[in-house]
Amino acid sequence: MANKNLFESVVSRWLPRTNISNSEGAPAYAFNSRHALAQYAVTGCLNSTFYATAEMQLADVHRLALAVDPEFVAKTALYARQRGAMKDMPAFLCAVLSVRSPGLMAEIFDRVIDSSKMLRNVVQIMRSGAVGRKSLGTLPKRLVQDWLEQRTDEALFIGSVGNAPSLADIIRMVHPRPATSTRKALYAYLVGRDFEVADLPELVQQFEAFKRDPTRTVPDVPFQMLTSLKLSSQAWRIVAQRASWQTARMNLNTFARHGVFNDPEAVLEMARKLADAALISRARAMPYQLLAAYRMTANVPQAIAAALHSAMEIATQNVPDFQQRVVVCPDVSGSMVSPVTGYRKGATSAVRCVDVSALVAAAVLRRNPGAEVLAFAADIVPLRLNAADTVTTNAEKLAAIGGGGTDCSAPLRELNRRRAHVDLVIYISDNQSWIGAGAAGEATGTMQQWKVLKKRNPNARMICIDLVPNANSQAVESADILNIGGFSDAVFEVARHFACGELQPGHWVSVIENQRL
Repeated sequence: MANKNLFESVVSRWLPRTNISNSEGAPAYAFNSRHALAQYAVTGCLNSTFYATAEMQLADVHRLALAVDPEFVAKTALYARQRGAMKDMPAFLCAVLSVRSPGLMAEIFDRVIDSSKMLRNVVQIMRSGAVGRKSLGTLPKRLVQDWLEQRTDEALFIGSVGNAPSLADIIRMVHPRPATSTRKALYAYLVGRDFEVADLPELVQQFEAFKRDPTRTVPDVPFQMLTSLKLSSQAWRIVAQRASWQTARMNLNTFARHGVFNDPEAVLEMARKLADAALISRARAMPYQLLAAYRMTANVPQAIAAALHSAMEIATQNVPDFQQRVVVCPDVSGSMVSPVTGYRKGATSAVRCVDVSALVAAAVLRRNPGAEVLAFAADIVPLRLNAADTVTTNAEKLAAIGGGGTDCSAPLRELNRRRAHVDLVIYISDNQSWIGAGAAGEATGTMQQWKVLKKRNPNARMICIDLVPNANSQAVESADILNIGGFSDAVFEVARHFACGELQPGHWVSVIENQRL
């Protein structure tokens, strides 16, 4: 009888060999610099994660941004902001370009720096010294001046919420030249200088009048400008009515605490807003944000909780119907309990990586009722889900299980044990497998099991979705394997093209490279 161990070792030599150790010290496959930068850009929030401090993450991103050509840095910044809905990383890459290629920075500035929050981010980063400068310099200063000039008076006033630096700090730095008496008065108002009250924009005058007399009509200003004032319940209802979708989603308990939902009509209005498909799309809502809101609904009416369920269904409708035999593998191991956006003092997200992993798996199941879910940690975690249940319900069931070590090869090993026939395997993980990872310089356990599965399913494909900033994977990028990072619906778009065989070699990196500057 043939020696199975001998033949297994021969097969493993035909597989790509590992070339790096992951965060657990186990063998893995390193991404090239472009792929690694893209991975960090759509998953990193410059906060500490389970495996890395914020400082380590910043150093890695800076190193990678210097290792690739400036044009790819610019395209990555655009992709991370416009498709990945990220904030800190696109601003950081823009700041890197202020040193490496100011011309490219100018080319993408308005598309990446598309809000006052992003403007504060990029100014803070440039002045911190993190990218090799501690002042704005001539071109960045002019870009900021142009950015200010292109906004309306009302937009600047509304965008003046926030600190470190504040919009007033930025105005003091760049000394914009006001083109109108109204703009001149607004700048003076923001920075604390003398101004003519009659020249202030109408909205600012309304706000100041309301501060003096809260019985007046509530001005249409950002929620944060009003929270320190003593508002009546009727005023709070007006604030809730005017709140943007994101503001409403984040402040449901605040509205409940101030009696807004004592009015049945206000409850119906809020429910309609939260479940409005157009507003959800305009807000670029990420499913994990809705999960966070849903978990905070203990004190709000059932109609609003139901609206969040509906909103989740809408927010995940871009998950493809793959029309294939799909197996989705959410990682529920111990390392996945860390916050998906990292640890931030005083502002750590309650949503964990395992929640997002479970959410993606539940969304795939919802759109592909015939899919199989194989949750894993050190081994397969038994669980039966009903595809007819809502995405939120199934995500909560999945996120409640697991813990322990990580073996990314476990789902493939189970499929091979059953001799299953599959077309598409989807992992959602941090990819930091250490159990069954294989020996250094050999193929990982995941690749060895994938080789066995491919003999039985020669056209099968595998998608590895990473939720945290990493520069390596357990599955090497190839014609039938896609490594992609992020938690926005851009992941689903790339996954759909990959599953249909429509991507160029290089897969996700090619998608970024093909963007127009």
